Amino acid sequence: MKRTAQITLLILTGLGLLHTALFTDLYLRYVKEGLRPLLIISGVLLLLLGLAHAAFDRDTGGKEDHDHAHGHDHSTAPRIAWLLFLPALSLLLYAPPALGAYTAAHAGRETVKQQKGFAALPATSPLPMTLTDFTTRVQQDKERAIRGRTVEMTGFVTPGHGGAWDLTRIIFTCCAADAQTVKIRMYGTPAPPANTWLAVTGTWHTQGALGTKSAAAALDVHGTRSIAQPVNAFTDDLPLTPTR
Repeated sequence: MKRTAQITLLILTGLGLLHTALFTDLYLRYVKEGLRPLLIISGVLLLLLGLAHAAFDRDTGGKEDHDHAHGHDHSTAPRIAWLLFLPALSLLLYAPPALGAYTAAHAGRETVKQQKGFAALPATSPLPMTLTDFTTRVQQDKERAIRGRTVEMTGFVTPGHGGAWDLTRIIFTCCAADAQTVKIRMYGTPAPPANTWLAVTGTWHTQGALGTKSAAAALDVHGTRSIAQPVNAFTDDLPLTPTR
């Protein structure tokens, strides 16, 4: 890779990071929202570094030719470095797809942390809940407050074996590399297409002893409606404004 190409790569990567983090929400497919400032700073630094190198080469024109003439070229990198252009261009032209049903189907269920005590549930019906909150209530709330309550949860569809399916959320601790999966098994309705985002209403599916670890994290579905993927798709929070 010639020095000119190296400079171009720095500039393209910087522009790609700035495009993704400044002008779109695409960065949320790969990292948590709190890392946005670091992406912007990284993009600015890469862009400035590339421009600085370009300016330096312009002011010292002919040095590379001089090195070539004397048989010692210090401006090249291994040929495999050309592959770095692919992710750099993808940030500008084609964003890689977000994690979804395929990833979730090959991941285990997130272990729910032990919780001491639960606040009273509001009387709202259906009651909006996250998948983690629902699982925690079902398996740890000794008061069994979730019994008979109609809840509403949002997530995407992960097909299982034999027509089974889960409502799913993938959760980033930091970025896609450390993603964890939380799933609720759905009963009473055929599996929608994989990766479909849904708001699902229903009641706890009776299996195991409610309020103990034997209780299934499962729902008898009363109704579903399609929703757009929310901005905070890679958290297990109640959904924010959709991206489309």
